[in-house]
Amino acid sequence: MHSTAEENYIKAIYKLSGGGTDAVSTTGLSEALATKPASVSDMLRKLSTKDLVHYVKYHGVQLTPEGQEVALKIIRKHRLWEVFLVQKLHFTWDEVHDVAEQMEHVKSELLIQRLDEFLGHPRIDPHGDPIPSEDGKLREVEQRPLSALQIDQKGIVSRVKDAQPAFLQYLNRVGIQIGTHLQVTDKIAYDNSLEISIDKTKSVILSLEVLEKIFVINP
Repeated sequence: MHSTAEENYIKAIYKLSGGGTDAVSTTGLSEALATKPASVSDMLRKLSTKDLVHYVKYHGVQLTPEGQEVALKIIRKHRLWEVFLVQKLHFTWDEVHDVAEQMEHVKSELLIQRLDEFLGHPRIDPHGDPIPSEDGKLREVEQRPLSALQIDQKGIVSRVKDAQPAFLQYLNRVGIQIGTHLQVTDKIAYDNSLEISIDKTKSVILSLEVLEKIFVINP
């Protein structure tokens, strides 16, 4: 069993490394967790003794295979709870992250198995992120950022990269959700923003910053 604090560190390292085995700096980890560098170093030494990370002072930290397995289990729980909150308790997609952060630390593997069954074994969470399988596999989907589409090209929203409430509320306001059909109708050369037709009902101009946070699949 791992403590909540240990799990938070493991998940943060996984995300900062892009889901891979790249080294993460202690400074970056300290900033991500809003924790003093000395406290970070202490925790990393503790995780190292449990064979969850490779930690060398001044050279950063990497997850071991065991650490990656723990990280994927935490992420699996988090994303399953997000699906539950949206589908069964009618939370909106901008309300679920903080609640799921608390629920992801439940220890019962049987509960998570039953939750997965109850939800019908979902493959993605409400933001389009893949849910790791019980054996720690992540399903890869061929998708690209909306910014990569050219004029007249179409796409279906498959994922949003930013799960911050303010960004999701903005997407709600313009009418974009997972599954929304989009088509590029014009490009503004000045700042590379795009005019987008949404479900053939209305148009909106999106900035490059927004475009790069929305991923689409071919219709």
